[in-house]
Amino acid sequence: MTQVISVLNQKGGVGKTTLAVHLATAFARQGSRILLLDADPQGSALDWAAARQNEPLFPVVGLPKSSIHKDLPGLASGYDYVVIDGPPRVYDVARSAIMASDVILIPVQPSPYDVWAAKEIIDLLVEARIYKPTLKSAFVINRKIVNTAIGRDVGEALSAYPVPVLASAVCQRVAFAESATQGLTVFDLDPSTPASQEIASLAEEISVSVLGPVKVSA
Repeated sequence: MTQVISVLNQKGGVGKTTLAVHLATAFARQGSRILLLDADPQGSALDWAAARQNEPLFPVVGLPKSSIHKDLPGLASGYDYVVIDGPPRVYDVARSAIMASDVILIPVQPSPYDVWAAKEIIDLLVEARIYKPTLKSAFVINRKIVNTAIGRDVGEALSAYPVPVLASAVCQRVAFAESATQGLTVFDLDPSTPASQEIASLAEEISVSVLGPVKVSA
């Protein structure tokens, strides 16, 4: 059965596309069949795929519409996971993505502004759970500054919300920007770097603690 993971936050600039692309790649590297759905009208994930010289490990499809929850079942057939790169500030598309999803990942940068802004997506989740009581969600601390305690502090601040914070954080690293300009990921540059290891750890935590064991299609 296909599981749908949306990377959502109503605040812009939190690294949704970077996380979506890298998580899709991490799952594909595990052997899962992946579809990356670009639901952002800016089309950043589509731009990433277009910049790539070689074929990506998975198809990238644009669907920045409020009908995602209706259209996705037809697109998702045959895939283990669909990863949705969600839009900021487009409530009808975000609502549709939530209704199509099994899991919502909320990237949050370590700043008080991001903690405050998280209330908007949390409100949408609370609303959606009326219709989807099994919907899962988790915060992902993204763009954490290396060797600082800010990531820990933001985790404590987020504890005020009824959503768990994943232990695996992703730090602010130049490798993410460098790889994106070529339509690559940090795994393409070097799978042994700290950036690659952080994404791999995050994907593993999501697989084990949020989704359950990875199930690969026959």
